[in-house]
Amino acid sequence: MEDYSLIGKRIPRVDGRVKVTGEAKYAADYDMPGMLWCKMVRSPHPHARILNIDTSRAEKLPGVKAVCTGKDFGGWKWGWMPKTRDEPPLAVGKVRYLAEAVAAVAAVDEDTAEEAADLVKVEYEELPGVFDPEEAMKEGAPQIHDYVDNNLSWDFHMDFGDVEKGFAEADLVNEDRFETGRVITGFLEPPAAVALWDSSGITLWAAKQSPYFVYRHLAACFKMPLNKVRIIQPFIGGGFGGTKNDSQPGDFCAVLFSKMTGRPVKFVYNMQEVLMTCRRRHNMIIHNKMGMKKDGTITAMQSKVIADGGGYTAIGPLTMYLTGCMSTLPYKLPNFKHDAYRIFTNNPISAAMRGHGITHTRFAAEIQMEMMAKELGIDPIEVRLKNAITAPHETVNKVTVNSCGLKEGLETLAKDPRWEKRSKGQPGEGPVSHGVGISGTSYLGGAMQRGHQSCGAVVRLCEDGTIDYLTGATDCGQGSDTVLVQIIAEELGLRMEDVDIKRVDTAVTPCDAGSYGSRVTVMAGEAAQKAAQDVKGQLAGVAAEKWEADPQDIVFKNQQVYVKGSPEKAMPFRKLAQIACYSGSGAVIVGKGYSQYGIGLNDFDKGLGDSGTSYSFTSHLTEVDVDIETGFVKCTDMVIAHDCGKPLNPINVEAQNQGGAIQGMGQAMYEEFAMDHGKTLNPNLADYKMPLSPDVPNIEVVDILTEDASGPYGAKEASEGSIVSAPPSIVSAIHDATGIWFKEQPVTPEKIAMALRKKKE
Repeated sequence: MEDYSLIGKRIPRVDGRVKVTGEAKYAADYDMPGMLWCKMVRSPHPHARILNIDTSRAEKLPGVKAVCTGKDFGGWKWGWMPKTRDEPPLAVGKVRYLAEAVAAVAAVDEDTAEEAADLVKVEYEELPGVFDPEEAMKEGAPQIHDYVDNNLSWDFHMDFGDVEKGFAEADLVNEDRFETGRVITGFLEPPAAVALWDSSGITLWAAKQSPYFVYRHLAACFKMPLNKVRIIQPFIGGGFGGTKNDSQPGDFCAVLFSKMTGRPVKFVYNMQEVLMTCRRRHNMIIHNKMGMKKDGTITAMQSKVIADGGGYTAIGPLTMYLTGCMSTLPYKLPNFKHDAYRIFTNNPISAAMRGHGITHTRFAAEIQMEMMAKELGIDPIEVRLKNAITAPHETVNKVTVNSCGLKEGLETLAKDPRWEKRSKGQPGEGPVSHGVGISGTSYLGGAMQRGHQSCGAVVRLCEDGTIDYLTGATDCGQGSDTVLVQIIAEELGLRMEDVDIKRVDTAVTPCDAGSYGSRVTVMAGEAAQKAAQDVKGQLAGVAAEKWEADPQDIVFKNQQVYVKGSPEKAMPFRKLAQIACYSGSGAVIVGKGYSQYGIGLNDFDKGLGDSGTSYSFTSHLTEVDVDIETGFVKCTDMVIAHDCGKPLNPINVEAQNQGGAIQGMGQAMYEEFAMDHGKTLNPNLADYKMPLSPDVPNIEVVDILTEDASGPYGAKEASEGSIVSAPPSIVSAIHDATGIWFKEQPVTPEKIAMALRKKKE
């Protein structure tokens, strides 16, 4: 194994100091002379026609500088695909979910803007709403958009092998209904931005994990060339997909107001706005049918998914694609059929969230597989080992797996002494019952669906031997900046402090698709590695000429450069940099690179082919204690055996697995929007119950080492696998403690207590 100086080492984050000292600036921290504040006017109805908007009282309020409505955007709409662009910056004609923005005001300070927003008078004609996706599909249901029938936002269908033949070959065929909960990403930094329209064009300082998305949206909305749109990215206070992966009404309104007034304009959503209006994970109903032989072999699976899409399409088509295309992992599945329906409702918009699309169907399949194994008398780990894939493997829908540590992960859990403590679904007689559960799941890395997917990097050598690194990839809290700096420093034989990574600025940094689908380390990492190798190649040529050596024999390590096998031919990296930059008339050493892993896109319409460059595999053990009287669950321990290829920074890998598992725990046990006819009843962090520090279990992360050629140094995704694996592992553990299977998330104390009482009857 190659001896690396930095790769695989436990290196602190490069942004750690500026964050803990408060030096790091977030979008809400930006203030400018003459800056105005933007506030939104929001609908009190989930479904209504807009009859009239009277802005006169707001315009007369001292300090108000501008007011806008949806008509000021000239009919422009955005969305993920051309035929699904149905969302205007501000509602036009009618509102489709409660608190949808219908107008906006700009004033000299935040208080005045809020007062002015209250003075905008909007006349509505209330329309009947529909809030359940199954009801919305029925004939005669209220229509949310006129361009579709039966409120069908998007449907997606896959059919591989012969499921009827597979079911006929099975000894046991089960059909079950599962449902995932209504949850949100849970970032603590709300959406915020400062916009400036001047002679150079549009500049936006915005909290975006995919800044090149809003860059394109603003160019299209305001009919500006891309080189006149500039997104400067501050530090990001958490992302996790959805809201910060997309544009927001505030972005468009702030830019429009700056154009109208010639002044910078700022908006910051409050947490109530976030919890009432921002993008959520889709709530899904999954009807799953599985066939299994007596020995545990899965013969076929058929699933039907009905997703609550909310008022607009957003990135929903991709969500529905992911619910099916990844269902053929991580177990051998010769026959598979999948039908997915995304349905418009008068609820807030559903979009991407960490574990995008896969958390839902994997939860259903994982729990159903274990339910059937129990019915057949097969051990939960044994049924998974029986069906687990090994690499190389090609699924029935042509997903190619070149590395897989699933079996090794499951075997690691089987040897863990905690697994032997399980009750095997036979709860004890005491007031607290102990349970242990497992899961085995997979997630894609290096997402490569439609649109621009490549990442670029520029590495500039300074004359003193230090490095400026330019990337369009966003660190939204996951620590990717550190890993990317590690890669460049490793390639050039430098220290971490010799490489400075610049904040994303679309005017100077290379184009990047964004931080989603666990793609940054794989795709931006490849670009960074190639750019560093470009610089190294140029310097090696200079050194080879000086020493009359082959450029391939020039070694860069520990801030030194030398000829392989000739230690006397050596010099400090700094010295070589000076020679290269100052020789003759001088030179400018710049390296560039872009990602090419996995190029050869899949068939999106058929669900055929690879959705990512590679696939991680997570085996997850959870211990719980369940109070038999109250139903209260305490998650005490987790063991996560995770195959992310080669961990480039083990601290980051551990943190990402722990964070994903805690998010998954919240989804499985606590988090749920309480809804009443489209109204969110718990739009605050006291009542929307995300896990708190005392709720966090002891989490042990075990690295299952594999190596995949589709990632730098053999790395794969290490970010989203554990949010997919945590819910089924927890539900498995709750079953072990209670003897009851729960098919709906979250599994709250009330549900457990009621089920236990019913069991006693």
